[in-house]
Amino acid sequence: SMNNWQSQVTVAVIVEREGKFLLVEEDILESHEDVFNQPAGHVEKGETLIEAAKREALEETGFEVEPTALLGIYTYSPPHKPDTTYYRICFIAQAIHHYERPLDEGIIRAVWLTLDELIATNRARSPLVVKCIQDYLRGQSFPLSAIYEHPTSQ
Repeated sequence: SMNNWQSQVTVAVIVEREGKFLLVEEDILESHEDVFNQPAGHVEKGETLIEAAKREALEETGFEVEPTALLGIYTYSPPHKPDTTYYRICFIAQAIHHYERPLDEGIIRAVWLTLDELIATNRARSPLVVKCIQDYLRGQSFPLSAIYEHPTSQ
């Protein structure tokens, strides 16, 4: 029913190095599946989209990243959660520096995989994980100025 519908705003980053992509192997706590995802997560109150993307990348991989472009905006409603739609704002980013630090709960490790290696695992967290890499490899990109965030009074 429409009344139960929820939207979730998430951010993700595509970080590529010599044909490999920065991914996280994570344990989905509800189902105990090990899956692969881009560094990604929910936007928190008071954050800009870029701040959220940088924070999630650092917390999940230890990499400080700098978003350079907008890859695109993606929506997904998982089959097991048809009343939830995820809105994923995906950035293209560069890895700036790696810090040795504990990773977020549920993150098994950060790993660099090619698209073919990712597909071969058959363990992408959602179809968006593969789709975003394919779009990146096709050269899709929009300027960060495509996003306008009105300043909040804090």
